[in-house]
Amino acid sequence: MAVFEEIVDENGVYKFFYDGAWRKSSSGKSVTIVNPTTRKPHFRVQACTQEEVNKVVETAKLAQKSWAKTPLWKRAELLHKAAAILKEQKAPIAECLVKEIAKPAKDAVTEVVRSGDLVSYCAEEGVRILGEGKLLVSDSFPGNERTKYCLTSKIPLGVVLAIPPFNYPVNLAVSKIAPALIAGNSIVLKPPTQGAVAALHMVHCFHLAGFPKGLISCVTGKGSEIGDFLTMHPSINCISFTGGDTGIAISKKAGMIPLQMELGGKDACIILEDADLDLAAANIVKGGFSYSGQRCTAVKVALVMESVADTLVEKVKAKVAKLTVGAPEDDCDITPVVTESSANFIEGLVMDAKQKAATFCQEYKREGNLIWPLLLDNVRPDMRIAWEEPFGPVLPVIRINSVEEGIHQCNASNFGLQGCVFTRDINKAILISDAMETGTVQINSAPSRGPDHFPFQGLKDSGIGSQGITNSINMMTKIKSTVINLPTPSYTVG
Repeated sequence: MAVFEEIVDENGVYKFFYDGAWRKSSSGKSVTIVNPTTRKPHFRVQACTQEEVNKVVETAKLAQKSWAKTPLWKRAELLHKAAAILKEQKAPIAECLVKEIAKPAKDAVTEVVRSGDLVSYCAEEGVRILGEGKLLVSDSFPGNERTKYCLTSKIPLGVVLAIPPFNYPVNLAVSKIAPALIAGNSIVLKPPTQGAVAALHMVHCFHLAGFPKGLISCVTGKGSEIGDFLTMHPSINCISFTGGDTGIAISKKAGMIPLQMELGGKDACIILEDADLDLAAANIVKGGFSYSGQRCTAVKVALVMESVADTLVEKVKAKVAKLTVGAPEDDCDITPVVTESSANFIEGLVMDAKQKAATFCQEYKREGNLIWPLLLDNVRPDMRIAWEEPFGPVLPVIRINSVEEGIHQCNASNFGLQGCVFTRDINKAILISDAMETGTVQINSAPSRGPDHFPFQGLKDSGIGSQGITNSINMMTKIKSTVINLPTPSYTVG
């Protein structure tokens, strides 16, 4: 499409974005993006060098100083423009998502539209919460007269490094970009390899909105070559990362800067004897198999009371049988997983479960990266699938004999992102929610990230800090205090 002509070079390699322009890397090298469906090379992006990354970060540092002096209403105005352009260009961006990460066509469009809505909401929320300060008076603390007035406000951190994952390369990029920008920061985006082209299209929408040069940058390349250089760069003032256990390594190397990290989960779904089993089954299938299970908030294990397990498993099996399997262009429910290595990892978990006598509710079937949906019943704690995150269309069922057993299984995981419980008893639901060591517990619904203004956070190895529009804005600012000292106490008289 003509709108995006300038982001690709004469050889079909997508450029990186720096200092207000699309550029080719001096390395002369590119990184190939393989289409998960065809398993053939589909796109190429620039392999940026450390020298280029250094220039990008230093330029972002300079641009941020001017941006911090830009009025809040003007920042919001530009974000609204970017949101509108993003939604106008939903078709070409969605097409990239289909080709790069095998996201079903309708879901790809939904991701782009949702991203535009997130940017607009963030603009409005930022004006509200950043437009307010706080006044403290000294005589509220024992032993003090009213001789000091403390004015506090939120100020930007500086340069924010945003690293989104492959499964939502647009939405989870703007969830970092928009809060950073409204708060007065500059942004350096390092997209995932799978999903990089969709992210580059999204960045171009921000460019077309008229943001100042140098404020927004997007570098592409191999993580092994520029990853550590970026995350350890002394001019990076904040890192927002969504992905896997790479985040743990980043947190150990990053230094004394704020970190916002979401690193996956083993989201447990506890089904009690009094649950609405039709509702539970529908949510287990939606939560476990949506986007082929490649979601941090997918149902990763169903913990079912033994007395209702047979009935529930039959209901889930019936719904799994109706899932369509095939190409993302055909809007199938189950599409190829993102890489061959991912498919191999999933298969390893399945074979381990088979060797240890799990009950296969469907025949295991795989063609290339495409794995048919599989429900595994009678899974035991000694099986890998009971603990490891498959990130694929395979769902284990563990039968439990008590609520306490289910809570123990949930909490024994090193993850703690989300969980859910199905019951008609709200008192039980609250008690179980309080006992589950997860950042969020859904009652009578599958785990979910969103709506995008809801807080989203993980415990244990699932992350650091909290996301959601308001929390992200606050996280990407720091408090500045100005204290006015009076020579004598002064009290307002009504």
